[in-house]
Parts: sequence; C-alpha cells; structure tokens
Amino acid sequence: MRRLLALRQDRKLTTRHVRLMAQSLEVTERTVWRWLAAAERDESAAAEPGARAQSKDRFCVTPEVRRLLALWKGNVAAVHRELTARAARGEGEPPPSIPTLHRAIRRDLTPGERAGLAGGERAARKHDVFLARPRGWRNEVWETDHKQVPVLVDVDGKARRPWITWFTDCATNAITGVAVTPVHPSRESVLAALRSAVLREDPYGPFGGLPEKVRVDRGNDFLSKTVTAAFDLLDVTVEDLPAYTPHLKGTVEGLNRAVESMFLAALPGYARQPRPGKRPSRPKDEVLLSFEEFTARLLAWTRWWNTEHQPAPFRGRTPLEAWQDDPTPLRDVPAADLWTFTLEDAGTRTLTTRGIRFRKRDYVGAWMTGQAGIQVRIRFMPHHDHRIEVYHAATGRYLGPADLADQATDEQISAVRRARAARSRRLKKDLQAVQRERYAAVNQPAAPQLLGALTGAQAEAELAHAAGTSLSDLALPDLIPPAAPPADWRTPPSLATRTAAGRPTPLSSAPAPGRLPGQTADPAENGDAS
Repeated sequence: MRRLLALRQDRKLTTRHVRLMAQSLEVTERTVWRWLAAAERDESAAAEPGARAQSKDRFCVTPEVRRLLALWKGNVAAVHRELTARAARGEGEPPPSIPTLHRAIRRDLTPGERAGLAGGERAARKHDVFLARPRGWRNEVWETDHKQVPVLVDVDGKARRPWITWFTDCATNAITGVAVTPVHPSRESVLAALRSAVLREDPYGPFGGLPEKVRVDRGNDFLSKTVTAAFDLLDVTVEDLPAYTPHLKGTVEGLNRAVESMFLAALPGYARQPRPGKRPSRPKDEVLLSFEEFTARLLAWTRWWNTEHQPAPFRGRTPLEAWQDDPTPLRDVPAADLWTFTLEDAGTRTLTTRGIRFRKRDYVGAWMTGQAGIQVRIRFMPHHDHRIEVYHAATGRYLGPADLADQATDEQISAVRRARAARSRRLKKDLQAVQRERYAAVNQPAAPQLLGALTGAQAEAELAHAAGTSLSDLALPDLIPPAAPPADWRTPPSLATRTAAGRPTPLSSAPAPGRLPGQTADPAENGDAS
C-alpha cells in the first residue's frame, strides 16, 4: 500500500497497478482506491489497509459490558437494551449504536472470549490451541474411558444403548482391550476390559502386556478399591486427570469420536440419524441388532482398526505395524495370576458341611469333599454373584471355584422378572396419575390455582364413597340391640330403651351384681343352705 501511495504521489499510478493489488488482496478495485484516499489523509492508515482510523472517543469494551455479555449469554442486542435502560435511569452514559457495539466486541474480544462469555469454559476451550504430546514407546501410557454408543440394541426384548469400555495405547493408537455392557458399566466392566488388554494370547493378541501408566478421568468405576488394588498389584501407575479435561486424554477421546463416524453411524438403530418430519422418530419396521450381534460387529471393527486402519500420524502404517516395529520389551502376566489380581477380596470364611456362607447364601463345589473345617479366603468378580473363587487362608493356594447352591431355574427367574415389571408398571401409573395435576395459566401475579374444581355435592359423594370403603366405618354396633339384662339388675333407663325386650340373659351367662365374671354363686343365695 505504501508503494501505491508513492506511485500516486509521483503521478505514475495506473489502473493496472490498482487491479493487480486488488487481485493479490482479493478485494475490489474500489476498495483499493478507498484505502489510497485514506492513506493520503493519514499515513498511518497505509500500515493497516482497511482498518478504521484511531480516535480518542472510540467506544471500547468495558468490564461492565463483559459482565453483561456473560449475563445475557452473548446477546449483544440484550446488552444494548440493558445499557440504554441504565442510561435512562442516570446510571451511565448512553451506549453507542448496535453496529458500533458489535464492531467493538469483535475488535476487543477474541473468538474464545466471546464463546466463553456465551457458552462457558467448554465453549471457550474449542478456540484454544493445544500442544501434542510426543509419542513415546508402546505400553508407556494407556488411556481408558467409557462411551455410551448412540445405537439402540435389542437386549432381552428391550431397546437399550450399550456402553463400551476400552483401553488404548497412546504410542501406537492400538485398542488393547475392550468390554461391552448392555447397561451402565461398573468396575466389573473395567476389570474385564483390563484383562483383555493385558493378555496377549488368543483371541486378544498380539497387543497387550503391562503398561507403565494408565490415564483415567475421575470415574468412580476406575477409582474403585477393586480396580486400584488390581493396578497396584500389577505395578501400574494410575494418573487421575482433573474433571472436564478431555484434551488431557486425547487418544481415547479421538477413538470415541472415530468409532461413531466410522462404524456406529451405519448400524441399524443409530439414534442420531437424520429423520424426516417435524418430530423425527424411529421407523416402526426398523429391526434392531441383538446384543450378541452388536458385540460381534464391534469386535470385528476393533480388529480392522488395529490391523488395517492407517492413521495419518503413522504415514501409511497400521497400529499393528507400529506395534511390531517398536522394540520395547513387554511385561506379560500369566492368565491365572491375572485372574487372581482382578478379583475382589471378601475376607476369610470357614468351610462347613453346607459349603461356604457368603452374603447370606451358600456356595458349594465338588473339591470341598473332606475339606470341612478349614479356613479359606474368598475372591469374587463384582456383580457376578453366581460363582466365587476360593483360596486357602494360610498358604494362599487356589482351591477351586464354588457355585451358588439352590440356584433358581430359568422359569423362576423369568417369573421374578415379570413380577418386578408389573410392580414397576403399577408404580409408574401411580406416579403419572400424580403428575396429571394441572394448574391454571395466569398473566398476573397470583397464587397457583389447581384445575379440576369439585362442587360441594361431588365432594360429599366422594367422601361418602371413601367412608363406605373403610372397615371401621362399616362396623355398626347399634344394628343388633343387646339382650335385656336380668331382672334383679339395676339398669339405667337410657340403656333399657336400647335393649331387645323378651330376650333376657340367662343367669348362668350373666354375672350377678357385684360379682366378677366366672365367680360361682353362694349356695345360700340359691336356697341350698343346710
């Protein structure tokens, strides 16, 4: 721009120079002529073509404007109305026009600040620049996470969204272990995925071995006593990342995004598929995958990711090739020892003639014959209460498994599930009946008014019906009048009118005055005195 200005001052500027400048800056020729005119008036404008001239009275974003932007979620028009209302009350200067306010906000605030004031810290983080960790060696660091898949799967006749728990190696992007659960995952899911990640034998290999460090994100399942104890026994460091920092475990978060766009979006029952109509819903004839078929397809995609997929950072290599090219030695654990490490300890018990008593239930095994009376230690898989693993309390020697005695049959379990479902339906119906209460809409401040008013007659009829169903109210003591007392009793007149005439009570069943029930009469009173 300074060169064009010098050419214009020397009267050597032509339209060809302006056209070439406009093409290089991707603007119109008229814009270049306007910039030249501004540079002739102020030479500082030649340094920043198109920038507005600096002035002392130019409006700038103040701390008050930032607070109002945060209050109104980035709504500039609402901020302008608020400043105008305050100026009318004499609480400040009148604000500039809305276009001027927009320009000042775009000029003085970065895109990240504008997004943060409108949507909070997570929105502002999308405009940040993050450093990439250097790729180390295999099994240096693993990352783990849960992900609920946006796919509806048929689980025992109900449409559910399964959860995936997996471990991934940060150096090679390989998925070392995976576990799928039909409902919300637990520490059992973490332990199952950990076993498949550490073992390198079929069908889990060749990825695996013990990592040096595992990154988790403050999940209760990953930080439970059983999981942390397993990591301690395996000599694996657990790095607990701060909450709401997905960028600190970018490898597994990238895997969570990739599995949806590369695999889940093409499955039947994908919940985020665009649907026609104002109220998108699933097609009625859509057939969902069974849980077994979904798991099989996910494992097949995992094998494809590890053996055929070529991530961009590896420049044509697959995770398997990157793993095999790394000469770092691996730490393996025998499968039997790994099973022991990933079980939860339940303390010691005494083996009796009825087996082992655990959680108010008996467990038996064929190896228990002749072993009654010894002290044993119990270890079990969380949420798998049908079997326990038994070890000798003194030596730690593995004795064998024990299964639940008197386990319910499939028919009994189905009956219990049906009873539970019926109870849930009744409870849901009762709760929905409570939620049907409606209140009148108001356009002035007023107390809430419940709709569905009753008349006095309707209220009395309903109360009478409710009273008629009470057993205490149905009891009518005066319906059958009591029998008349004996003639020698002094009966009050009020009671005598309420008795049935002609039905005197026999002397044998009614005690005489002053005599307790069951007391025999004096012989002298009956004329039997000798």
